[in-house]
Amino acid sequence: MIKLLAEFNPEIASVVLENAPKVCKYTSPDIQKEILGILAMKVRKHIRDEIGNSKFSILVDETCDVAKREQMAVVFRFVDKDGVLQERFFDLIHVKNTKALTLKMELSSLLSKYSFDVQNLRGQGYDGASNMKGKFNGLQALFLRECPYAYYVHCYAHWLQLALVTAAKDVVPITQFFQKLLFIINTVDSSSKRHDELHDAQMVELARLLAIDELETGQGANQIRPLKRPGETRWGSHLGSVSSLMDMFNPVSSVLQNLAADSTAGTHRADGDTSFKYLTSFEFLFILCLMREIFEITEHLGQALQKKSQDIVNAIWLVKSTKILLEQMRSDDGWETFYLKVFEFCMEHDVVVPNMEETYILRGGRARR
Repeated sequence: MIKLLAEFNPEIASVVLENAPKVCKYTSPDIQKEILGILAMKVRKHIRDEIGNSKFSILVDETCDVAKREQMAVVFRFVDKDGVLQERFFDLIHVKNTKALTLKMELSSLLSKYSFDVQNLRGQGYDGASNMKGKFNGLQALFLRECPYAYYVHCYAHWLQLALVTAAKDVVPITQFFQKLLFIINTVDSSSKRHDELHDAQMVELARLLAIDELETGQGANQIRPLKRPGETRWGSHLGSVSSLMDMFNPVSSVLQNLAADSTAGTHRADGDTSFKYLTSFEFLFILCLMREIFEITEHLGQALQKKSQDIVNAIWLVKSTKILLEQMRSDDGWETFYLKVFEFCMEHDVVVPNMEETYILRGGRARR
């Protein structure tokens, strides 16, 4: 960054690096960390002044960093002097363990260091782990003993994610589906060569669809995209992963077939063949379409619950409307509409549909009973 700035500003170039007086280059790791520490201290001081003596809430989450050290992120939520709701990331604290008493001690030390009055604490936002939400010895209970108005709220978006994860893992075929999905993505995306092949296959597919007027042209439309990997900690990312695979079904299929037929690919040929069998099985595609339908319904609720300006009345209404949409999917009409979508997707991509109790045939380009 110093070199870049020096290239564009002669005045900076005259006093940095080789032109710096004596040993004042400021490029050693210790000095740079000290400078960053000073900047962080000034930011925290600004946030502290911004909060002043107002009431505030704390949002806390803990996780492991790349060095496997437990870190606790602290965010303050408050209303500023202009009456605008603000959220400010304040600090990242290393903790020896995630016991409620340890977290309480570290948080109290932080509040004391920056002269926050715990009696001004009006809310606590944590996850649903027992060390956080425990009624007697959880972190929220320890703060409630000191300040009875510090109400604990479990993030509603996190609740929704936990409900989806629990429901999915309780059904064996769904759990197996996500294992297969990740295997397919890893097979296609783990090699730069196959990544380039996927890019080329998308170009061919786009040209084909444009030639038969299946796609509309326009600025920003029909972009070449990579497959999206589902995240372990963000269940909402699964919608992007499922959707990207459905949208790029033909290019992915082409890459896997080429890999399975490549005599120079060694053991990767087996991965390509296995992935292709997964991808072109009716059960996999059925669940793929099902997950997309469900995630598209729940994603709107999840995004709404994460808005800073969301109120509890609107949130309850959104939950009810989401339940109604899911119940409509389970009705006879909803099931028939969904199955027709699956049937059409399979027919479009030459995937064999097994015989069902009811027979569906293709008429006029659409599936009919």
